[in-house]
Amino acid sequence: MKGSGIQTTDSANFDPSRLERGHKYSFNLSLDPWVKGESLPILLVKGKSAGPTLAVTAGVHGDEYEGVRTILETYESLNPQNMCGDFLTVTVANPPAFWNGTRLSPLDEANLARAFPGNLDGGPTSAIAHVLGNSIIKRADFFLDLHSAGARLLMPTMVGYDAVDVRSRAAALAFGASVIWGHPEVAPGRTISFAKQCGIPWLYTEARGAGRIHPEDLQMFMNGVQNLMRHLHILPGQPALANIEFHLFGSGDIDESLVATKKGFLIPEVFLLEQVRAGQMLGRIVNLHSETMESFSANRDGVVALIRSWPVVAPGDGTFLITGVSK
Repeated sequence: MKGSGIQTTDSANFDPSRLERGHKYSFNLSLDPWVKGESLPILLVKGKSAGPTLAVTAGVHGDEYEGVRTILETYESLNPQNMCGDFLTVTVANPPAFWNGTRLSPLDEANLARAFPGNLDGGPTSAIAHVLGNSIIKRADFFLDLHSAGARLLMPTMVGYDAVDVRSRAAALAFGASVIWGHPEVAPGRTISFAKQCGIPWLYTEARGAGRIHPEDLQMFMNGVQNLMRHLHILPGQPALANIEFHLFGSGDIDESLVATKKGFLIPEVFLLEQVRAGQMLGRIVNLHSETMESFSANRDGVVALIRSWPVVAPGDGTFLITGVSK
């Protein structure tokens, strides 16, 4: 189906290669019977000429909105007659969490960013991971996952890349972000670890989040997607490069954050991207009588890459993440 209109299909019958070039398409990719009543919203721009496929996802976590708007506005702006290749996107990869406004799915309290490669019989989130991986990510020549810090965290506006894949590193430099983060390894369960297992180069983004879309973050995401499409020669022209202010290096796994063991109110004493020394005070949890319940110190020399911005803290919540810098 070409032009306007939304077509509903299932993963067994979804095949973008059959569609005519030079048009825009819109689909609902049904998740029934594994997630009843839900579907993945797919937007596809097929360039006039054949070329690489850039697959882009957003909304893997339901409280991250910058990527959703980036996909919607990029889709509207693209002219397939100027493209050599395809722009294949999932506007919201985790509809149950998105409509609930939460990081995790309300259906099973699972984290889609830890569920790949997924299993159709493994519950709602695992089924979404399976469909997303096999119907979308596997079709990519390059994969981009648009994340941000969500409602409760604070992270730099940046692009992350695979430090052992020259294709990924080159794309990160072309993206146009002033902060880039190289990862020598990626923990399992992610969209990007699934892409890596399939031999597909990848990038991902982060931004300041807070449940809002900051105009500067949206502009970086929009420019970055356009730059990446130029880098892949899907669009004509050259990427608009940016000065790299911070080149972070190391684990981007927020599960490695310093974790609270007490309930209380978090008071940070450092700023995002501040350089710290091992043992330096990062912040503390106080009770409502101003008594310190727990303190956090840097576990290494490095840069502050994450701060919990939602000040009400419970045991098990991540608070700060320190990473290294590229030498």
